[in-house]
Amino acid sequence: MLQGACARGEVARPNVVLIYGDDVGYADIGVNGATVIPTPHIDRLASRSLNFTDGHAPSATCTPSRFSMLTGVHAFRQGVRIAPPNASLLIDPDAMTLPRLFQDAGYNTGLVGKWHLGLGDKEAGPQWNGELKPGPIELGFDDVFMMPTTNDRVPCVYVEGHRVVGLDPDDPIHVGKKYEDVDLPGSTQYPTWDKGPVYHSVINGIGRIGYMSGGKSALWDDRTMADVFVKQAKEFLSKQSTEEPFFLYFSSQDIHVPNTPHQRFQGKTKYGVRGDAMVQFDWSVGQIVGELERLGLSDNTIIILTSDNGPTQHDDSYPSTPQVQRYSHRHNKGHDASGPWRGGKYEIYEGGTRIPFMVSWPGVIEPGRSDAMVNQIDFVASFASLLEIELADDQAIDSRDTWDAFAGSDPVGLSLILEEGRSVALRMNQWKYIPAMDPKWGQGFWPEEDQLFNLENDRGEQANLIASEHEKAESMREVLEALRGDQGVRAAVTNFDAN
Repeated sequence: MLQGACARGEVARPNVVLIYGDDVGYADIGVNGATVIPTPHIDRLASRSLNFTDGHAPSATCTPSRFSMLTGVHAFRQGVRIAPPNASLLIDPDAMTLPRLFQDAGYNTGLVGKWHLGLGDKEAGPQWNGELKPGPIELGFDDVFMMPTTNDRVPCVYVEGHRVVGLDPDDPIHVGKKYEDVDLPGSTQYPTWDKGPVYHSVINGIGRIGYMSGGKSALWDDRTMADVFVKQAKEFLSKQSTEEPFFLYFSSQDIHVPNTPHQRFQGKTKYGVRGDAMVQFDWSVGQIVGELERLGLSDNTIIILTSDNGPTQHDDSYPSTPQVQRYSHRHNKGHDASGPWRGGKYEIYEGGTRIPFMVSWPGVIEPGRSDAMVNQIDFVASFASLLEIELADDQAIDSRDTWDAFAGSDPVGLSLILEEGRSVALRMNQWKYIPAMDPKWGQGFWPEEDQLFNLENDRGEQANLIASEHEKAESMREVLEALRGDQGVRAAVTNFDAN
């Protein structure tokens, strides 16, 4: 519950730090059930936070979740999928975004870490050897230090502001889908790995998605990436004062593949490099929280820790027994990254979007656990409410004001949410409706027949009730169609309430 000043109805301008993990599963942290991977820093943060058991990312994959979280608009509305290496900016520069909202309220805004939402205009795409704009700065971020795509994709360079860091103009960067796109004179050539369906250029000994040449002096060192991002976050925080509020979006690369933790974290768990990368992510969290405390900024700072989607399982992830399916997330040696929830990354089941989700605001939000259903897509409308900024009807059309749930005064939260994978499913309270999808698109992540589950007594989504609860399923299908309409979720729900 709300404890001190800055409760609902009083204008408040707290600092906000959003720590966004990558592929961190619901039960990859100690407070949600992990017993064999140490996460002491996250657990300490949780002890002073409201920890949500039904907190969701908007999508079961990274780019759509990040798009939806930052814009308050579901990614499916604009056909946003996982961004390829040469993607142009996926967010309209004129759109209302979370950083622009804070900027309009007088905040200093910063981005450190993974971006993966494209750069450059739609016609030219990213200009790796020039100015990379439009990009995060044009969306409301004042300071930007980022990995432009993701750590398993090219180009393997950092970007500060609008330019690649450390680029030698005599070794220009080329990025492409085919080797012929980058096999150009005057640029460093890298080995290729064409044995599999995905990996192409080999950078720092690691196969990446896409081809790249050039930029040798600008290449990142995978093993020091967490250190670099933490250093940049601390530099941003050190420039802040107690007079002007700030918003920091710290978007970690951990624990996305390729898992390459620093040597000091290697061997810290029994689960290979993915387990060790989780320890590294926990360290990053501790460094940021500790820096806020050192600077005397923590008392008036909201810290949100969450993840872009559920866990994935690769050859270099947690070991699994031969009996389990690749994407079942039922691991041996006592660890299950999805906890009690079915599935994980890419999948439409609860493990795909139900992720770690905690909110801390000392003296205002009472620590504890909440079963309220909440979603990251509601950050825009919720912070607009807290900051007393009125959104236009065409801004953040899928974002709803759920501040009372985030703050702990509403123990129920949302009555319905959309969960996005390759298509869209509907949660209504304890019910989950998943429409069938053509198997050529499902690829094992989506059912070939309609499914209906009652999560109150079937958290693992095993008993399909579509036959016995046909009327319930049909009514939810109608609601799902209405919510997918052009008016957006916020207006559609308002219409439901009015009717």
